[in-house]
Amino acid sequence: MRVLLAGATGTLGTELVSQLLRAGHEVLGLTRTETGARRLTAAGVTPVVADLMDGDALLGAVRGHEADAVVHQATALTRMPLFHRDLHATDALRDRGTANLLRAAAAVGARRFVTQSFFLGYGYRDHGTGLVTEDRPFAPPGRGAFEVHMRSMRANERQALTTPGIDGIALRYGLFYGPEVSTYRLMDLARRRLMPVVRPAGVVSLVHVHDAASAAVAALDRGRPGQAYNIADDEPVGFDAYVTALAAAAGAPPPPRVPAWPLAATPYLRALMVRTRIRLGCERAKRELGWAPAYPTLRDGLAALGDGVRRGRS
Repeated sequence: MRVLLAGATGTLGTELVSQLLRAGHEVLGLTRTETGARRLTAAGVTPVVADLMDGDALLGAVRGHEADAVVHQATALTRMPLFHRDLHATDALRDRGTANLLRAAAAVGARRFVTQSFFLGYGYRDHGTGLVTEDRPFAPPGRGAFEVHMRSMRANERQALTTPGIDGIALRYGLFYGPEVSTYRLMDLARRRLMPVVRPAGVVSLVHVHDAASAAVAALDRGRPGQAYNIADDEPVGFDAYVTALAAAAGAPPPPRVPAWPLAATPYLRALMVRTRIRLGCERAKRELGWAPAYPTLRDGLAALGDGVRRGRS
């Protein structure tokens, strides 16, 4: 296939470029900068320079190009968000950015459309000890500032899955980790003993960036139109265990333990680290996409990072 990839120079996009090329696909990579364009060219990608949030400029940039599929992996996040405002730019990419990219898909003749969704669309709350599958309601109305994020996730999936003429697929990823900026920053905080273990702790489903990318490649070939797929590893972890494992992988001493109440000053982070308990079930992706994580547990993924992490390389 010829694939137009939004977010091509991000951490996940960079991994996805590599996997798409190895699978024999051609890639058009969307980037906002000439620096990004040079990186993509060096990687064997045809660059398309435009801002995803500028719909008219995007249409102008893709004019004359053709593609069979579009993959939306654009995000504005470079670290774990602390406050609701830290997510607003990504919210816009999920809403208006998706709308602009769907217009671009029509312009280049693409029918297949794979979009990045997120496990927290099931709700920032305790989902119990059972597995959360795709049959659960997604992005239910939220309260206060959380509704901004829920509305953007609803809009992203609704547009991707219901636009006429588009075979849309949504990948509901767990929390990303691996050789990427956020993971390295958390490890650096652990070395400086600035990343404590909070009690009580929530439960999260994780996905290594390699496995997130491989799911997108699989969805291009085998995803069912109009379908959403959970994409996460096989072993959800408590956020306290996650922080402890990151510290150990970084060669840091065990992190300090603190109560959860000081996180009231960072309400988004508190919702993620304390209030939310969610264990994703991914059997649909394994069955229909033929996908399985190469790193089925956090231990496997952190071990693969090797000595580079312990030296703090990013």
